[in-house]
This record gives sequence, structure tokens and C-alpha cells, in this order.
Amino acid sequence: MRSQLKKRSLWKGLAYALLLGLVGAGIVHIVILLLIPSFSERNAWGRLADVADLETMVRIDTSAAGPPLISGTDPAFLSAACRFDLSDGILHVQAPGHVPFWSASVYDRGGSNLFSLTDRSGPAGLLDVVVLTPEQMIDVRADLPQEFSQSVFLELPMSEGIIVVRAFAPDASWRPALEDFFRRSSCKLV
Repeated sequence: MRSQLKKRSLWKGLAYALLLGLVGAGIVHIVILLLIPSFSERNAWGRLADVADLETMVRIDTSAAGPPLISGTDPAFLSAACRFDLSDGILHVQAPGHVPFWSASVYDRGGSNLFSLTDRSGPAGLLDVVVLTPEQMIDVRADLPQEFSQSVFLELPMSEGIIVVRAFAPDASWRPALEDFFRRSSCKLV
């Protein structure tokens, strides 16, 4: 008799724990589903849209209004980003001057890295990049504008994205040169 009561009590306890676990998992899933919209609105595209228009280079490592737009950036690098939409033209990104190292990465609107290049990619180490779709590339090849003669072409199968440019400051003495590099940089549709 006692062993039957023990078994019954054990099964009741196990069923109670299982039921409690299922209810808890259901609550967690509902909370996650309700939080998804708030997290998806705070992606890089959304944050940049809050502070600047399309084709505007924005510093993401620092902000006069407060903390950096993107947290966790390496303090040895200065960074800027530019949102673009190739529906109305091709994107031309330039920055005059030489810095110890720069890199540029193109991301789609969802944040997937589509292409990256460094100062070793272009002639004389200057930042001069043209981002365009395959259809736009056909038109450009037919009649290459003089302003693109030294440019690196990035042909990508999407129209909206973000280009992020980073420059390395080996020590504090390079900061003014890097600040000037970003201040004179441009991100424009042509």
C-alpha cells in the first residue's frame, strides 16, 4: 500500500513539474514574440535612419548627442556609416587623404556583410568606391565617367544597404588626421 502511494505521489510530482515547465516555456515564448518588434526597430538601419538621411556619412563611434550609435566599437578605430538606396543612382564613396589603415564594408539592410575591402584594394590607398547593381554596371561600362577612373567597383545584387568605413589610429597623434578624413568623406548618389 505504501509503495503504491509513493508511486502515485512520484507521478503526481512529475506531472506537476512537467506542466509547470510547459506553462513557463509558453510564457517565455509569448514574451519573446511580443519583444521582437522593439528589437527589430533598433537595428543598425533604424538607428542610422533616426539621425541622418540616406547618402549621409554619420560617425558611429561617437556622437555629440550622447553615446555611440553602435556600441562595442574598437577604441583604436574611428568609424562612420552611410545608408543608401540605389534605386535613384549609383553610390560614390570617397575620402581624400591618407590614413594608416582604412576598411570599408557593405551590408544589406538586414545586416549581412556582402563585401569588404581595405586600403590595399584601390590605387594609391585612397578611399574611392562605387557601389552599384548589375544592371547599373552594364550602363557604366558602356560609358565610364572620368570621375570613376580610379574607383573600385562593388557590384551587388541589392538596392538598399549600409557602407561602414573604419580607420585605424595607431596613437593619439593620428586622431586629427582621422577626424579630417571622416569630415571630408562623402557618400553621394551619382
